[in-house]
Amino acid sequence: MRRITLAMVGIAVSLCLAGSAFAAGATKDECMSKCKESAAMVNEKGLDAAVAEINKKDGKFVWADTYVFLMDLDGKMLAHPMSPALIGKNLLDMKDKGTPGKLLFKEFVELAKAKGEGWVDYMWTNPGDPKPRKKVTYIFRVPGKNLFVGAGIYE
Repeated sequence: MRRITLAMVGIAVSLCLAGSAFAAGATKDECMSKCKESAAMVNEKGLDAAVAEINKKDGKFVWADTYVFLMDLDGKMLAHPMSPALIGKNLLDMKDKGTPGKLLFKEFVELAKAKGEGWVDYMWTNPGDPKPRKKVTYIFRVPGKNLFVGAGIYE
């Protein structure tokens, strides 16, 4: 009986490890889909409800290894589940972590104003890794509002 139990535990551990090895990070398609879903929430349920949901670390707009954030077109962060210290701050002067002079949040705002949606690439530090890596973030303007959402992935 003990051998069977040990074998079952071994199989279970192997399956867990295999599942972890194959767990994928977020995709560009998922970023686009979650941004559009969160923008729809702003229009359907109101800004306060959307801010509350986007700010939840365990909410529906946090998945795999990424999340949705919400800003206004003046550059103020309205919701961010992973960095609540950014909420309420104007980020237009915040620079890319690897490209001198690149104002990434200003680029987010300009893209939202000019095209309504698209991708911005920049260098950013991943939590737990001090070296900046390339990140690409999808920006989507909330229809009819002076707001936009974004979600990004490291490449």
